[in-house]
Amino acid sequence: MPVVLPDWAPRAPLQPLPLDWAQAAGVELAVLRLDLLDPLISGNKWFKLSQHLAAAQASDAAGVISLGGAHSNHLHALAAAGKRFAFNTVGLLRGHPQQTPTVSDLQAFGMQLHWLGYAGYRARHAADFWLPWQTQYPHFYTLPEGGGGLSGALGCMCLVQQVREQLPALGWDDYDAWWLAAGTGTTLAGLLLGEAGARSVHAALAVPADHGVEQQVQAIVQAAGQAVGRYHLHDACRGGFARVDDALLAFMQASEVASGIALEPLYTAKALMALRQQVEAGYFARGSRLVFVHTGGLQGRAAALLQHTDVTRLH
Repeated sequence: MPVVLPDWAPRAPLQPLPLDWAQAAGVELAVLRLDLLDPLISGNKWFKLSQHLAAAQASDAAGVISLGGAHSNHLHALAAAGKRFAFNTVGLLRGHPQQTPTVSDLQAFGMQLHWLGYAGYRARHAADFWLPWQTQYPHFYTLPEGGGGLSGALGCMCLVQQVREQLPALGWDDYDAWWLAAGTGTTLAGLLLGEAGARSVHAALAVPADHGVEQQVQAIVQAAGQAVGRYHLHDACRGGFARVDDALLAFMQASEVASGIALEPLYTAKALMALRQQVEAGYFARGSRLVFVHTGGLQGRAAALLQHTDVTRLH
């Protein structure tokens, strides 16, 4: 089925996030609940997809093909959108066939899966990588890994307006900065475009510093013809992407009890833990108002926790 999208523009609620450690430092927190957008097409992934899918529809694409891992939030959102809006999706997966909760969902949503192995996936940046897939799936829109690039960032710009429109209900007349997890930097770039230098954006890196997030952010914003604006990158990966430790899990569980909001350990819990560290270190002045972005990804929560449990048992 070709890509035909309905007029769907979901809005995320902005809610108070009253945590003891922030209140003790005189810092007010609010959380943008992207996890509440939709039961399946959740988190920042929809916003990163939206402009890409609009381009696929405009080009009369026969479907959408993209890449990711066996726990990919991006592929999960793409496959769910394909199921919801009745268009064809293809996923090129890293590694060898395995059955994870995410893979089971991709199959249930009707996504056609191809496992590339690890060497095959590493070749994804080669100039001729897409040629055989474009031959096998003619007229399919090729969507970058993670929904990245300028189109992905442009889809995230609207989050700035969504927050601004909800400030009165929160009792705020303004806010000082954003705080969010970053994997590719696409959502961070979208917020920078939306803010246009008005407020700073802080990104807690869920990946090691050598993954090129800063270079990607600058390339995206400059491609939009805009000054990069004010942003800060903070190390939050805790030794590597998808690394989960007991201290992180204890913090996540305590935060869930205190806030009533479910988190996941790869992005949101790491980002919130890094924020606590900076707040307690006095990084933000008393009276600061911060918007924390809950980027979703809860469908991968169970698998991440199970994987940590299995690794702990081995040691």
